[in-house]
Amino acid sequence: MTPVHSLADLTRRIDAALPQTQCTRCGYPDCNAYAAAIAAGEAETNQCPPGGAEGVARLAALTGRAALPLSAEHGVEAPRTLAVIDEAWCIGCTLCIKACPVDAIAGMAKQMHVVIDAQCTGCELCVPVCPVDCISLVEVSGDATGWTAWSTSQAREAAERYAFHRFRRMREKQENDARLQAKAESKLADLAGASKITEAPELDRKRAMIEAALARARARQPSKP
Repeated sequence: MTPVHSLADLTRRIDAALPQTQCTRCGYPDCNAYAAAIAAGEAETNQCPPGGAEGVARLAALTGRAALPLSAEHGVEAPRTLAVIDEAWCIGCTLCIKACPVDAIAGMAKQMHVVIDAQCTGCELCVPVCPVDCISLVEVSGDATGWTAWSTSQAREAAERYAFHRFRRMREKQENDARLQAKAESKLADLAGASKITEAPELDRKRAMIEAALARARARQPSKP
């Protein structure tokens, strides 16, 4: 008899059984979202090409469902790939850096980027965003596919890098929002000073626009406990 787990616990168990490539080929934004959908009965267990047939079997065992063939709609089981950037064509646009879910691409704006081989999950998300098509995928696991080409330790490390990637992006957004809010407040203060000299309608209009922008910014901020 299949053990009964809470939805959160089942999601955690399913997520731990996924390869953590964060490739989105399952139709969800990341592995955890796919795990939650499986646990809730909203997704099948055969939508993860990187996990392959063995991955489907693992998820079927966890959920007590039948092991289905891998869904062709979501992709095919194949050897693990590695992204490679052509140095001669890279323009340093940083779009690939932003697209990489595990921060496996290093570089600065207007400088050549490079893929950190040991950290690349082969998710392929960097390929379509490159405006000069200088990123290609090479097979690096020979005939090995699915979990025979990807280890549990690699999946665990990828999950940790993805968690840090999300934290870093959230922190950058908060810092950027804070800078914009401070700039708007400074501008509002300048307008308030100017309004002491003249109450021209144009100043009132600008002040109203900035106050509305500040209200929207405060509404987006998470509430304090």
